[in-house]
Amino acid sequence: MVVCHLFLQHLTSSLLAVAFLSSFGSSMLYGYNLAVVNSPAEYIKDFYNQTIVRRNGSGVDEETLTLIYSVTVSIFAIGGLVGSLTVGMQVTRFGRRGTLVHSTVLVFIAGGLMGFSRLCGSPEMIIIGRFIIGIHSGISLSVVPMYLGEIAPKNFRGFLGLVPSIFICIGVFIAQILGLHEILGKEEHWPLFLSLVVVPTFIQLMLLPWFPESPRYLLMEKRNIHATITALKWYRAKCNIQAEVEEMQEEQRSLSSIETVSVLQLFRDPSVRWQIVTVLVVNAGMQLSKWGSKISYTHQGSEFIVACVVGIIAGFCIGPAGVPFLMTGELFKQSHRPSAYIVGGFVNWISNFTVGFVFPFLQATGAFCYLVFCGVCVGVAAYVFFITPETKNKTFVEISQMFASRNACEVENQPLGTTDQLRLKNMNGYGALVGVRL
Repeated sequence: MVVCHLFLQHLTSSLLAVAFLSSFGSSMLYGYNLAVVNSPAEYIKDFYNQTIVRRNGSGVDEETLTLIYSVTVSIFAIGGLVGSLTVGMQVTRFGRRGTLVHSTVLVFIAGGLMGFSRLCGSPEMIIIGRFIIGIHSGISLSVVPMYLGEIAPKNFRGFLGLVPSIFICIGVFIAQILGLHEILGKEEHWPLFLSLVVVPTFIQLMLLPWFPESPRYLLMEKRNIHATITALKWYRAKCNIQAEVEEMQEEQRSLSSIETVSVLQLFRDPSVRWQIVTVLVVNAGMQLSKWGSKISYTHQGSEFIVACVVGIIAGFCIGPAGVPFLMTGELFKQSHRPSAYIVGGFVNWISNFTVGFVFPFLQATGAFCYLVFCGVCVGVAAYVFFITPETKNKTFVEISQMFASRNACEVENQPLGTTDQLRLKNMNGYGALVGVRL
């Protein structure tokens, strides 16, 4: 009871609300769009063929039609790759919460294109819509864990990091349920089925702007002291936040530069060499497993197979699925984090696309095709067990210090400039910041 009371005392309603809201309007859409094109596949192919007949006077063979449909499915991963490459620029300019809010426009555009595609008689609108919604997923798949990791206390980063993965699973499940013939699985409903993504995004757009930005972003990148204190008071229970601000300042002093480093600078920095390797391994490993091929058999139409696939996805999402994104945020300090998410997202989406492209060929070997994924899982598990240190309840500075010996370098601890020095004072049990100019 005491542990539960302490847990609830530090896990505030504001933290839970932001975690659920950001995951509901962003992460869930990733899972939904992975599975939404499965049940209406034949209807979409028929629409493509009818449109081609109307335009050219004759249809195309089944092989060509399947190729066009495959482009419709796989273009989502290409969009995700493009979106992941823009994360660093957007989170630096708009902030973590701001990026999620601004990116909602992509969902409304994509939903409109896919929803009105049949009315306009344009298969191109479906393909473009899938590409645009992929861009949104590429952004949100990195930004949501980054946002939650920065607003969460160190002992709750793992818990909140699991929430986006759970909502990805929920998105897949909702797409499978709504795709049943008794609900939206009829031929006349597939445009609505594809465009339903706008509903959770609209809810997120209406509510998320009322919550504060990441305190770490406000202090370290925007240097907005008062906004930092306001955000911390919003996300924390009634306790002294002085220690947490001091921890942020310690991380700030350890940075050689407050400016966000580029991807090229990230790879050139010897102090994060093993962190980069870890991000590459865990992100590639997540996709090069059964997770990457999870939807492959749902086209066969067996309810039992669909149930098994959903079960696999559920087990994976509440287990290791959220670890790569959570780990990417934990292993890097503020100046390196956006570029680290670009690298992790790029590897994640490339691996996603690779599995989707290669797996049909591996299926020719029968059940032996899963030996490849088994080997990948064993290799990643061995790397994590023997190489990666435990980050539970560690500050970002402490995690960097754990990697310092492996990277054969010291963690820099430079003092702040005189114009940027900050002094803490206790005030009514919270702690306030007072800027000092010398």
